[in-house]
Amino acid sequence: MRIFAEKLPEHLQHQLMPVYLLFGNEPLLLQESRLSIAQKAKALGFTEIYRYQADSTLDWQQVFDHFQAFSLFSNQQLVELTLPDGNMNAQLTGQLLALGDMLHPDTILVVIGNKLTKAQENTKWFKALATQGCLVNCLTPDLNRLPQFVMQRCRKLKLTPDPEALQMLAQWHEGNLLALAQSLEKLALLYPDGQLTLIRVEASLSRHNHFTVYNWTDALLDGKSNRCQRILRQLEAEGTEPVLLLRSVQKELRLLTTLHAQQQDASLHTLMDKHRIWKNKRSLYVNALNRLSADQLYMLIQTLSHIELSVKTRYDVNPWPLLQAFSLQFTQAGLTPALPD
Repeated sequence: MRIFAEKLPEHLQHQLMPVYLLFGNEPLLLQESRLSIAQKAKALGFTEIYRYQADSTLDWQQVFDHFQAFSLFSNQQLVELTLPDGNMNAQLTGQLLALGDMLHPDTILVVIGNKLTKAQENTKWFKALATQGCLVNCLTPDLNRLPQFVMQRCRKLKLTPDPEALQMLAQWHEGNLLALAQSLEKLALLYPDGQLTLIRVEASLSRHNHFTVYNWTDALLDGKSNRCQRILRQLEAEGTEPVLLLRSVQKELRLLTTLHAQQQDASLHTLMDKHRIWKNKRSLYVNALNRLSADQLYMLIQTLSHIELSVKTRYDVNPWPLLQAFSLQFTQAGLTPALPD
């Protein structure tokens, strides 16, 4: 079973499963999901909660003991296990696989981790636990889901934003849901009638959005010029190194060039499987391939090479206007290449 984190409270009203896998990159959703499960478990008699970090110092026998202490007189327990970031070693995956064979109704297991990779989803330990429980997606909502997410949070606080206010709330808090939660609580206190207009939101809040380099490359692929410029301004203000942007977009251009050359011999779906492109990003690549010809991709690579040379050899040149012009060239096919002087 797989659900988004915002659907977890509704799910918990109907059932409590023996295993919950909370994976994602959004701290707010991970924390709220963890607390929701703990509160539901406590209401059903799971009075003892134990928390462990799955690092090199963990005594796994302590964890196993919670699942081996099954008796009529033992208390119902909830065990939280937080996994380390990055790749997990064979010893850790072996312990998780063993844990999957010990599950019983008197102990609930909650596993918490960062964003899952495709390889992790195919591991034996993950499949063993997932088949017995629920995977809760705690990823930061993408731009398309964000307004709906904001609206759901507003309803919980009995706030009613108009369309303009909703759009502003989404834009000002993209990539920073902790700030969004705080902003909505502030608005609920300021405006007891719950009515949120553009003027009220603008007068009461400041921007809290946070972008990553990957937000920029996604916007490039999707052909969203204005969004690219907004992200670049934010990244520049936060002191992001331009070289990081160059490396990221180089990777995307190489992949687009490969897909463009190979799609004559194989279907795009097959090629995306081959190159392990996530399903939620495939529409971005389709948009880019439909918009950019082979010649235009070559011109973009040339432009990027000139910008990279300028960034690494000419310290008197501001790279950000060059990146802004490059973004326009990438998103609006047919524009003249933007080369440094």
